[in-house]
Amino acid sequence: MRIVVITGSPHQSGTSALLAERFCAGAKEAGHDVFRFDSAFQNVHPCIGCDNCGYGSSRCIYRDGMDQLNPFLLHAEVIVFITPLYFLGMSAQIKAVIDRFYANDIRLHDGRKAILMVTAWNPSRWAMNGVVAHYETLLHYMNWHDAGQLLAMSCNTRAEIERSNYPELAYEMGRSL
Repeated sequence: MRIVVITGSPHQSGTSALLAERFCAGAKEAGHDVFRFDSAFQNVHPCIGCDNCGYGSSRCIYRDGMDQLNPFLLHAEVIVFITPLYFLGMSAQIKAVIDRFYANDIRLHDGRKAILMVTAWNPSRWAMNGVVAHYETLLHYMNWHDAGQLLAMSCNTRAEIERSNYPELAYEMGRSL
């Protein structure tokens, strides 16, 4: 199976980076091809809605990190979004990548699977409502299917998430695909 993991954290050794590492390890152990795209460390211009791409019938005007991601994205069977919760939503870095899906819009509506993983300091489930609603709306629009969600609450630091079962759950999600 071809899997694309898109991360949104600007912290290379942070909580969501750990989930990404563990998920990728599990997926690779299961024999899957995994491509990881760390959006916070890529040059990704925000979509400006210029419509030059024509929803995917032409190239985006920008030559940036999306040029590296797009070939993998277009052939992926599973897309995994891993982000910290920033002010009750996805990080701006991963949101910029999702907005740029616009340039591939007509080629991405095909029933593939997606996974959402979010890390948050907040211990309350309600704090995840916005990010989950955004993810589920994206799935509905793209005609994708939810293959799982891992909402890691009360994980403000790497040490806190390492003491939890969330890294093992991420590993098992990758391994079970």
